[in-house]
Amino acid sequence: MNFRQLTYFIAVAEELHFGRAAERLDMAQPPLSRQIKQIEEELEAILFNRGRSAISLTQAGERLLERGRSILAQLEDTKLEVRRLGQGAEGRLRIGFVGSATFGILPNIIKSFRANYPEVNLSLNPMNNAQLHRALVSRELDVAFARPALSDQEFVTRELMEEKLILALPDTVDTGGRTVAKLERLETHNLVLYPEYPRPSFADFVLKAIEGAGFRAPLRIWCMDLQTALSLVAIGEGVCIVPESVSTAPRKGMKFLRIEPEIARTSLSVNHRLDEQGVHVHNFVQLAQKVARKQF
Repeated sequence: MNFRQLTYFIAVAEELHFGRAAERLDMAQPPLSRQIKQIEEELEAILFNRGRSAISLTQAGERLLERGRSILAQLEDTKLEVRRLGQGAEGRLRIGFVGSATFGILPNIIKSFRANYPEVNLSLNPMNNAQLHRALVSRELDVAFARPALSDQEFVTRELMEEKLILALPDTVDTGGRTVAKLERLETHNLVLYPEYPRPSFADFVLKAIEGAGFRAPLRIWCMDLQTALSLVAIGEGVCIVPESVSTAPRKGMKFLRIEPEIARTSLSVNHRLDEQGVHVHNFVQLAQKVARKQF
């Protein structure tokens, strides 16, 4: 018995009249009668008590009507769910991001996506670039926000924004009202770098930028992520070079200075697999680019 035959049976069971059921199904009565007979033969059960002037359901017919309605309702629900998933209206999206993304554009992208696709569940995972790369390769993530990008021929990368590097330092350091950092003073402070591993990382990008500007940073403190680095700066353990967007969230015990002339710029990108076919990912990336264009 297939779904079409089940539909035929339910029509007859609800109408209790082959003529009315055939009219409802927009078909002739003889083929309908043959289909019902075929169902009874396949199930080895009589479904209707057939009288001269009326028909009624047997116990087997009543049970099939009850279960059949439930089956067709589940089928319709399934079709609706699959259609909504295909349209990106609901489902799940797994997003990985570097910690510095939370100070810049990422919160606005998440808010905008939730507003447009409220039924899609989001899983948010802070990671460094190496972890993001592995997670995309193993399909543990759908989208990754990296700094600056994830280098892989199997990935699609789109740059969202570019920003300056600035200096984060304890608010106990006397800067004499200056708003611009003197890089030569780095040699007298511990430089907090992150992540310690795997390498190369954002830390190596910072060290290369400092050396390119003609300065050294011999006193180094290593940690695993931006939040830990900022905490170390706030308690006076050293200074840290961070993306400019980090200064948009004031933090107790810390202040920020511009670095002039610029030593480097860093970009934030959104990355996904080249073979990604999911509509959620493509909707998310398009929205991320739209938010980036509007904000920057």
